[in-house]
Amino acid sequence: MQDAARWVPYCGEAPPPELWLGRWNLDPVLGAALVLLAIPLWRGGPPAPAASTRRPDALRGAWVLTVLLYVSPLCALSSAFFTVRVVHHMALALAVAPLLACGLEPRLRRLPMPLWTCTAVATLAFWVWHAPVAYAAALSSVAVYALMQLTIVGSAMAFWLAVRRAVPAAAMSAILVGSVLTGLLGALITFAARPLYAPHFLSTLGWGVTPLEDQQLAGIVMWAPGSFAYLSAAVWIGWRWLRDERDARVRVAAP
Repeated sequence: MQDAARWVPYCGEAPPPELWLGRWNLDPVLGAALVLLAIPLWRGGPPAPAASTRRPDALRGAWVLTVLLYVSPLCALSSAFFTVRVVHHMALALAVAPLLACGLEPRLRRLPMPLWTCTAVATLAFWVWHAPVAYAAALSSVAVYALMQLTIVGSAMAFWLAVRRAVPAAAMSAILVGSVLTGLLGALITFAARPLYAPHFLSTLGWGVTPLEDQQLAGIVMWAPGSFAYLSAAVWIGWRWLRDERDARVRVAAP
């Protein structure tokens, strides 16, 4: 077992069950950044066409999720449970990142986003940070933790930007590849015969959960709901593709 005192990540030490709801992250740097971002996001202005409100709404959604993930007691709970940390990372990759991609797309349209390169980088980043050694490093250093968060959300945002720009068949193929590889990582974590993540060797015991049980649940979360989220995105793109093809045929057939 590792010394529990070594693992004091950005979100603080693992809280006991009776205290975690009061463990809000009051980091002044994060708080100031969120306030400065909130001012332009919620600043009043003249009414805009409905279509043009999607991008600020997406950015507002990303802001709200960021508060939930990094300010609320969920942040502290992720220090106790690897499962909550996985939920945190899946939310970054599958909710925050696509919302940022939608909201920032006009400002990033000149940046090259090759689909398969972005797919490979996003997948690699996710796998690397869930390797036990890299994960332990992130939970023992605020700087490494920040690097982990930025690379996960940044690579995922690039992936979703590339998906948005790609033709439907290629976009669905990339999403399916992401689904399979994320599911594979989840399966490997689920069926590991021993606990792999040293920061959680002791952190779950106060909750009556063994580290192996926590790890197995985390793997299932990554494997099943994570894959479902990817597949839902692929189905949505396919549905829009078929709808557009149908509408195009109707327009051609119309007199």
